[in-house]
Amino acid sequence: WGVESVFKDLQTGGVTASNATCAIWEGFEAAMNNLADWDGWFEEFSGYIRPVRSVGDIHSAKTEGRAGIILGWQNATPVQNDIRRFQLFHRLGVRIVQLTYNERNLFGNGCWERTDEGLSTLGQAAIGEMNRLGILIDLSHVGDRTVLETIDCSQQPVCFTHANARSEHDSPRNKTDEAIRRLVARGGVVGVNAFP
Repeated sequence: WGVESVFKDLQTGGVTASNATCAIWEGFEAAMNNLADWDGWFEEFSGYIRPVRSVGDIHSAKTEGRAGIILGWQNATPVQNDIRRFQLFHRLGVRIVQLTYNERNLFGNGCWERTDEGLSTLGQAAIGEMNRLGILIDLSHVGDRTVLETIDCSQQPVCFTHANARSEHDSPRNKTDEAIRRLVARGGVVGVNAFP
């Protein structure tokens, strides 16, 4: 990100909207710095891209011939242990948050952990706050039990933005048929990964 040719290629390729990861392992301050970068890029490269904060912004991006950028995290760690910060980050444009990224954090377990104890109490509170704000919860790199508990706990549909079916390829990163069925039954969406 941040390179003119990348943003130009998105526009030239006719991409209407893309989820751009702006945090994975970052804490609060580093995530804020990343958002400051994006704020500058939206201004500098406004001929190619525009921020997406609502469904209407996706439609506007299509009409304007620009690529809409949906800011997202692959880990909820930037809020650290203060879920009030979700509201701040929402105001700054973050619209998709993955609960964990491969490893255990304060909210739940990632898919590469040896054991999966499911959601923490803080994780349950975080889900409630993200539901309230309209932040989409992503479960792509999340552990099996944490996935199922999040689907059940969330009052809004959740998603796997980039995960495949484990029954097709046995990897902890892929999702069980049970998880896929439960997610879809609750209105969620599965976005597949392009693996060789």
